[in-house]
Amino acid sequence: MAALEPSWIDPLSGKSVAVLLAEEWKGRLLDAANPDKRAVLSRFFKTGPGEYGEGDVFIGLTVPENRAIARDYYTAPLETVACMLRSPEHEYRLSGFLALVARYKKLRDPEERRRTVDFYLDNAERANNWDLVDLSCYEIVGAHVVATGETDILDGLSDSGNLWRERIAIVSTMAMVRAGDMSMTLKLAEKYLTHPHQLIHKATGWLLREAGKRDIGALTGFLDRHAAEMPRTALRYAVEKLPEERRHHYMKLK
Repeated sequence: MAALEPSWIDPLSGKSVAVLLAEEWKGRLLDAANPDKRAVLSRFFKTGPGEYGEGDVFIGLTVPENRAIARDYYTAPLETVACMLRSPEHEYRLSGFLALVARYKKLRDPEERRRTVDFYLDNAERANNWDLVDLSCYEIVGAHVVATGETDILDGLSDSGNLWRERIAIVSTMAMVRAGDMSMTLKLAEKYLTHPHQLIHKATGWLLREAGKRDIGALTGFLDRHAAEMPRTALRYAVEKLPEERRHHYMKLK
């Protein structure tokens, strides 16, 4: 029997195939969740009034548990993934992004890969906490930039004025760093020197540190030029793996 189109409506439920599959997916995640973890996760991801994760909802599921289930849905229609990403529950959105990562890794057709990247970018605002960004972006957007050289994607994200898109830009450079190219990490780190949000400071410092593991000269050259003007959190993260004497030298410049 041919596979049903995602838009096909089940006459009994009145729901599309895409929605029914999303409901099955959510059910499996909910069955694996531990309600006792909800409060801990809510505090950890800063969901209180005025915090960056304000209003986010958790069901109490660990990332390894989530990833194991998400892998079973990497072939799900993008309409189903969209249902997951529109969910108010954090772990449902994360599962959608984890499935996209698995999907992108399996794809070999360049057009299908681009379609997946475009879908990710169209839904980037749904990656509205740091883990949703960090567990997905460099393996999709970053991998695409490495494969195609389309660094303008990262420029656009970094200029968006949206916190999560801006974090996607810098964290996506992880794929380039691992491929031996530090240029976009350094470019965006310089652009973010005056960024007001600590989540960007942390991500920038983290990526500079990763760049330094592979090219210490690139890191120290950047620090020689900019350490005195870097946000303290970004600087602290960036120098973490340097020898103690050099680490203290840069921190004293603040």
